[in-house]
Amino acid sequence: MKKTVFVSLLLAVVLFGNLSAQIQHFTWQGTEREYLVRTPASHDGTLPVLFFLHGLTDNITHCDQEYNFQQMAEEFGWAIVAPQALNQGIGTMWNAGLTPSSIDDAGFLLALLDSLTVQYQLDPDSVFFTGFSMGGFMIHRMAIEHGDRITACVPVSGLIVNGLSSQTPVAPVRLLHIHGTSDPVVGYNGNSSAFGMTLGLGVEAIMDYWQNANGCSGEPTIDTLPDLKNDGLRFIRYTYNCGTDLQHLKVLGGNHTWYDNVNQYDVDYKNIIYDFFKGNSATSSVPDRKTGQLQVWPNPTNGIVNIQFTNHNSPITEIKVYDVYGKLVDVLETCHGAFLQTVQIDLSRYPDGIYFLRASNGAMTKVVKQ
Repeated sequence: MKKTVFVSLLLAVVLFGNLSAQIQHFTWQGTEREYLVRTPASHDGTLPVLFFLHGLTDNITHCDQEYNFQQMAEEFGWAIVAPQALNQGIGTMWNAGLTPSSIDDAGFLLALLDSLTVQYQLDPDSVFFTGFSMGGFMIHRMAIEHGDRITACVPVSGLIVNGLSSQTPVAPVRLLHIHGTSDPVVGYNGNSSAFGMTLGLGVEAIMDYWQNANGCSGEPTIDTLPDLKNDGLRFIRYTYNCGTDLQHLKVLGGNHTWYDNVNQYDVDYKNIIYDFFKGNSATSSVPDRKTGQLQVWPNPTNGIVNIQFTNHNSPITEIKVYDVYGKLVDVLETCHGAFLQTVQIDLSRYPDGIYFLRASNGAMTKVVKQ
C-alpha cells in the first residue's frame, strides 16, 4: 500500500514537472491562449496560486527566464501561473481599458483559474495577482471588477486608466501599489514622457481611490525601509488605516524597473510582494514556506490529522489550532528541540469546517474537516 502511494506521488511530481516545463494552451471565446505553470517539486494539500501578468510587448517565455518562476514557486511553495496576452497591433497587450478592445482578458484569466484549480490542486481561497507595467494596469482592472475572486493584488508600475476611475470595485480589496517616482514610461503622476500622453490616474489619486473603496480613515503610517545600498533609491511604505490591507511602496528615484537584485538594491520586489500576500493575520490560510513547511494529511479529513513540520534551522514547541473565525480551539505541545516532528489532532469532536494550524515559529497551513 505504501509503495503504491509513493509511486503515485512520484508520478504526480513528474506529471506536474512536465506540465510546468512547457507552454500550454487554453481556448477562450474561440481563441487559443497560452500560459505557463510552475509548481514546487513537492507539496501536500492545496496550493496557493500567484498569477503574474507581463508588460507591454513582453512574453511568458522571457518572463519565465527573467523572473525565474520555478525558483519563485519553490521559495513560496505556491503555483505560479503566467498567462500570455494577445497581440493587439502594437504588440502583446492586456485589455486594461487603456485602448478600445473587445478582448475579454479578465474573463480569460478567471476561466483559466477555474480550469487549473482541480488540475493543480489550487486553493480557491488563496488566489493572488501581481504584474509589471501593462500587467500592473491589468491587475488594477482585475481588482476593481473581480476583487471578490482574488485574495490580494500587487500592481507594479501600472495605473488605473481614466475609464475605470469612476467604477466602484465589486468588493474591498487587499492591495499594495508599487511605483517609482522617476518612471518615464508609466509616470508617477499618470503621464508618460516616453509615449507623450496621459495613461491614467496618478499614484496619489490611485491611493485616494482605493482608500475610498476600502473605507479607510485618517492618515497613513509611513516608514522608510533601511537604506543600506548605494543604489540612489529610497523605499518608503505607506500603510493606510482600513478594514482591508492597503499599502503603497513609493520608490524615490525609482525608474520603470522591477527591483529584485539584493546585491544591488535594498529590496527584492518578490519578497516585498510575498510578505504582503502573507500578511500578519493569525488566521491566514497561506502556508509560510520561508519559515518551514507544515504538512498535513489526510486533508480533507473526517477525524485524525497527522501534522509534520520539517525545518533544519528552527524547532517548534507548539501548534495552535484556530477555527475559521479566528477562535483558538486547541494547543498542541511538541517535543522541544525536535526538527522533524509528527503529531496528531483528532478533529472528529469538532464541527465540519475549515481550521488553521499555526506553528510557534509562524508556519501555517489549512485543514478541512468534513
